[in-house]
Amino acid sequence: MKNALLRFRPCLLFLFFAGGLILSAFSAAAHTFSTSYLTLSNGPDRLTGEWHLALRDLEDAVGLDINDDGIITWDELSARKEAVSAYALSRFRVRGDGAMGTLHITRLLVDHHSDGTYAVLKFEVDGFQHPTRLEISYNALFDIDPKHRGLLRLEDHGQTRVAVLGPENAVQTFDLNKPAPRSPFLTFLNEGIWHIWTGYDHIMFLLALLLPGVLVRRDGNWQPVPMARPAVLNILKIVTAFTVAHSITLSLSALGYVHLPSRLVESAIAASVVLAAFNNLFPIVAERGWMVAFTFGLLHGFGFANALRDLGLQSGQLAATLFGFNLGVEIGQLAIVAVFFPLAYGLRPLLFYKRFVLQFGSAAIMIVASTWMAERVFDFKWLPF
Repeated sequence: MKNALLRFRPCLLFLFFAGGLILSAFSAAAHTFSTSYLTLSNGPDRLTGEWHLALRDLEDAVGLDINDDGIITWDELSARKEAVSAYALSRFRVRGDGAMGTLHITRLLVDHHSDGTYAVLKFEVDGFQHPTRLEISYNALFDIDPKHRGLLRLEDHGQTRVAVLGPENAVQTFDLNKPAPRSPFLTFLNEGIWHIWTGYDHIMFLLALLLPGVLVRRDGNWQPVPMARPAVLNILKIVTAFTVAHSITLSLSALGYVHLPSRLVESAIAASVVLAAFNNLFPIVAERGWMVAFTFGLLHGFGFANALRDLGLQSGQLAATLFGFNLGVEIGQLAIVAVFFPLAYGLRPLLFYKRFVLQFGSAAIMIVASTWMAERVFDFKWLPF
């Protein structure tokens, strides 16, 4: 009995550590992806729109919490209406057939999205009528959060166009004489790739899983795999398991079947990175890395789902969006693997790989991810990424 307890003590330690991290992740507020929602309607008289900006983002941009009590009230938002409007008007431009439009804020409201409360700016655009070509220039919050995205839905004579506005594509042009694309597949294929490449928590989680991918656990030690084939198969299993899990929860959540608050999901994602790196230093699941990838990949799928649901796409467009985004995630991961694997496979026989790359790398990932956990749980920002 004593030997059995000793044998399972590492498992109990791992489960205790995992439980503590995940409970702490779900016990406090956390930083979430910064997203705003723009809807433009090209009506018979003029172009009108609605812009949803998260109060937490506006607090960083212009300051809303006047009494600094951590709660933004309607009175505080109303008192800062001019500052909010000035900020919005300075960060958003619309041209119609080459003519610069003039934006007028008509109403300030609030709305509740899955990740918190948003200010709603209703506006009208003067300066042109019945444009055939629209140019949108968006530059909100990029100086505060380079990963911020503006999700745009453009309604024009029964057709819907969708775009993602980010630092690399802040200006986009729409030819309204041409039929709208049947689906936003390509837009979100690209976004899925960048979601992985700019999502540092996703990259570190993937690296934590890949680091032991060219090794095998024997007699309590990591040993290099003798041939490339089992290592390649192992890594492909890990990447595929993560994508499948990511796709399941992303799809279920975006379609409205499952919902977790975004402010809690981000903390749990940081916890999963810590645990994946911890498993490299104190292996509990050494031979089935794909199981770890699948289990924690379920959490990562919630990271973008709420934004897709709040965009308000029709079912056909949402299906194409999900497929494109998930495929983009897979492509982004495979690109990382294509760089990682040849280096790791070549270094695997060296003590340097086991002692420095695996152990030091995993420890570094744990430290960074633990800092993310603290930032997201206690709502502060220390790391620049």
